[in-house]
Amino acid sequence: MIDPKLLRTDPDLLRRAQEARGESVELVDELVSADEARRAAIASFETQRAEQKDLGKQVAQAKGDEKAALLARTKELAAGVKAAEAASNEAGAKFDELIKQLPNPVFEDVPRGGEDDFVVVETIGTPRDFAAEGFTPRDHLELGEMLGAIDMERGAKVSGSRFYFLTGIGAQLEFALLNLAMAKAMSWGFTPVIPPALVKPSAMEGTGFLGQAAQDVYHLPADDLYLVGTSEVALAAFHSDEILDAASLPRQYVGYSPCYRREAGSYGKDTKGIFRVHWFDKAEMFVYCDPADAEAQHAKLLGYEKEFIQALEIPFQVLEVASGDLGLSAARKYDCYGWLPTQDKYREITSTSNCTEFQARRLNIRMRDGDGVRSVATLNGTLCAMTRTIIMLFENHQQADGSIYVPAALRPYLGGLDYLRPLG
Repeated sequence: MIDPKLLRTDPDLLRRAQEARGESVELVDELVSADEARRAAIASFETQRAEQKDLGKQVAQAKGDEKAALLARTKELAAGVKAAEAASNEAGAKFDELIKQLPNPVFEDVPRGGEDDFVVVETIGTPRDFAAEGFTPRDHLELGEMLGAIDMERGAKVSGSRFYFLTGIGAQLEFALLNLAMAKAMSWGFTPVIPPALVKPSAMEGTGFLGQAAQDVYHLPADDLYLVGTSEVALAAFHSDEILDAASLPRQYVGYSPCYRREAGSYGKDTKGIFRVHWFDKAEMFVYCDPADAEAQHAKLLGYEKEFIQALEIPFQVLEVASGDLGLSAARKYDCYGWLPTQDKYREITSTSNCTEFQARRLNIRMRDGDGVRSVATLNGTLCAMTRTIIMLFENHQQADGSIYVPAALRPYLGGLDYLRPLG
């Protein structure tokens, strides 16, 4: 959540941020009023409570009629204190409810607009000219079936639409990508983690996934647990309710977990193959740092993503996401879009977000340094979303006979194979 001081010191910043996101500016006004009511209610309760305590001391020393009068006043005041406490709690609950709805203020220099108003920061690599090579590229599903790597039919039979099996070389390829990703991440100083894929509501809400993204979340009502859509959730909650020594920052983790998404509202989109599915595995980077270092850490995460994609020899673009397309927690976000030959366009394969202190405030994660105790900043970045990375490898590195060229960086993790060959 935001620092409540912003409501009193710079509400216009919050109004501009809401406008940039295309969200309700009136929410800020409601919050300002709720904050004033909350503070007034707290002050009233504390004043009456202090008077009640003072009367208690006087009663102990009084005698006779004076004591009787004080006792009567104490009884009368007790009802007022109880009512003031209830009013304070109610005002606090209303404020908490509203402040949880307010997104992280976007940075002033983030591009304004919606989903299609991103800015292309750079283009790396050149898409192949398949026509010049003399053949029409096959899509990833046809290639996957030729390789015995993807089985959508049995995925649907066992689990329903948008599920799949990775088989044979497809499964081997995911393990190879995981090993490459973990080797890279550890060389960058990340601690590998296998986090739980089921989390409590506090973890899901703390990371901001029960707001605008709630429709895509799987919930298990009998256990009141949520299936994560990214290991960011568990990694963010890892240090919840803790105070970290500033000297230990930044703390860098790379988590590998299954990810579950309903993909609500996406029916009819990317229904073929494994591009948009209800479950996939992902290696996710997560960083806790001093807020003063957050922007530099964000640049590092983007650099790691670029290095990994380049190691796989996939042409891609780096995009800065527009303000109206940011999630609840992000103040700035970069996406990497890989080239997809059969769609003749770039499609998202990774993203990295600077969430500043927003998630840390919700999860009560703080740091202690010479200046005292204050919130940390959190950042996240996709290192390898397995299904989309496999798609990019298949389509960009395919050969006329259906075989797939294996980038040099991946070969040590596939027993030295330089090509994946079709079955039969």
